[in-house]
Amino acid sequence: MKYLTIRNAGKAVTIGSQIALANTFASRLFGLLGKTCLEPGCGMLIRPSSGIHTVGMSFPIDVVALDKSLRVLQVWHSLAPFRLAGLSLKTRSVLELAAGQIEAGQIQPGDQLEVTVN
Repeated sequence: MKYLTIRNAGKAVTIGSQIALANTFASRLFGLLGKTCLEPGCGMLIRPSSGIHTVGMSFPIDVVALDKSLRVLQVWHSLAPFRLAGLSLKTRSVLELAAGQIEAGQIQPGDQLEVTVN
């Protein structure tokens, strides 16, 4: 599987280098379900997506809502299982990260993210 590296372009901080791309119906539907944890530097970019749920998950995650140009719209720190996030008409993709990675990556609304394929 190929992974993506995602950086916070304006702050020159790497957010993760083991980010999976969920861009098919099945990969978007199942996402991180079945995982027992998410290590720092790992995550999932769900595209297209206007929001996510954590139903069935057993651990909290950080969630970043992105517009069509990968600009940060909103962030959720340590979103608990059985929650919804990112539901917006402006949201075009959602980045799921290990809890604590929003702070470590210095991610704030308005930041521009960039993606490269590993």
